[in-house]
Amino acid sequence: MGPMYLRPSYLAACCGWTLRNQWYSVRAGWYALDKGPWVAALVVGLVLAGFAAALRAVATHRDDRMNVACLARNVYFEARGEPLHGQHAVAEVTMNRVASGRYPGTVCGVVYQKAWDPLRKRYVGAFSWTEFDTVPTPAGEEWLSAWRTAEAVYYGNAEPVVEGALFYHASTIKPSWARGKEPLARIGGHVFYK
Repeated sequence: MGPMYLRPSYLAACCGWTLRNQWYSVRAGWYALDKGPWVAALVVGLVLAGFAAALRAVATHRDDRMNVACLARNVYFEARGEPLHGQHAVAEVTMNRVASGRYPGTVCGVVYQKAWDPLRKRYVGAFSWTEFDTVPTPAGEEWLSAWRTAEAVYYGNAEPVVEGALFYHASTIKPSWARGKEPLARIGGHVFYK
């Protein structure tokens, strides 16, 4: 049958005894250990983790508020005289650009993006109002409507009006860039394209 130390029952008994002995040593060491520093380190670690989570939440909230403010300003200056669907469509275009990966990754980055125009020999904004040196401070019911629209679109609480649209222009003009684009809708005074 072979030597006793190679038998399965003997190996199991030895391993079991070794594990029990190790477990007893761990338990005895734990009871003998001064736990004060460990508890203090755990409490400090939990406080620091909570503080870091709170800072992250505050920063995220601040970033969200800043992005909603940029989106609301864009809606206000681009579409404040438009029907509510037109305001939603302008906000959607802005958010679609953020999500596309072809534009800056934040709402404020998209709204204030500038590109070099070789014909005008200067940087031009994607949204015309961003090129003015000064703009009036948004106010009144139109500002509140723009803010509500921006929040609804930013947080995904509004049904898409022009799904996938990345471009639009006033219906009173015919820009050359629109020739190669697929028109999606005409809402109020704007035409929207994919």
